[in-house]
Amino acid sequence: MPREQRSDSRRSETSLYGPVKRHLEALGFTVKGEVCGCDLVALRGDEPPIVVVGELKVSFSLDLVLQAVDRTAACDEVWLAVGAKARGRIHDPRVRKLCRLLGFGLLGVSPTGAAEALIEPQPWRPRRDNKRRARLINDHRRRIGDPALGGSTGQPIMTAYRQQALACAASLAEGPRRTADLRPIVPNAANILLRNVYGWFTRIERGVYRLTTEGDAALTRWPVLDSDDRTST
Repeated sequence: MPREQRSDSRRSETSLYGPVKRHLEALGFTVKGEVCGCDLVALRGDEPPIVVVGELKVSFSLDLVLQAVDRTAACDEVWLAVGAKARGRIHDPRVRKLCRLLGFGLLGVSPTGAAEALIEPQPWRPRRDNKRRARLINDHRRRIGDPALGGSTGQPIMTAYRQQALACAASLAEGPRRTADLRPIVPNAANILLRNVYGWFTRIERGVYRLTTEGDAALTRWPVLDSDDRTST
């Protein structure tokens, strides 16, 4: 980065210092800038004092978070102070959730020099989403083997449901069958055939289904595991 750009960035960050210093002083802290590599350090109380580290950045970034994480072992609280822009990331709910998760305080500093505490630094544990948790456990346990490479993008994921649909398709590969005949292999076969999410099946009469051309193509693309693999976890 050219020297003049670094200088502009530094001036912008130092412009946050005054508002943040005043905010912390109003909370009873004694604030000093650039202490042991920290943008600011604030102390309050007698021995041992409460130690607060503040890091200043024009905008919210991963570097700011990593910098703050590095400070946590040396202080009681970490505050992130960021310039408050109308469309800045500081307004992203995920940013605030991240600060809560890490226990960081978050200060927004307006162009007029007003500092607003958006998140207070405190230990936080996210509320457990039991429905999402159950989905994770259920799909993990129902999958046959480990059919999807972690990090895969741009292609269908081999979920437990897709594996069950493929098992139904394999059973219909030799001709139409009744849903009752498929239940020993896939207990949920009737629902899978009826919903026909992937367009692999067509009903020829009540309770009887056959495979479509899309189903044939799916079996070519995704070979079905044998019965020994199907019972493994």
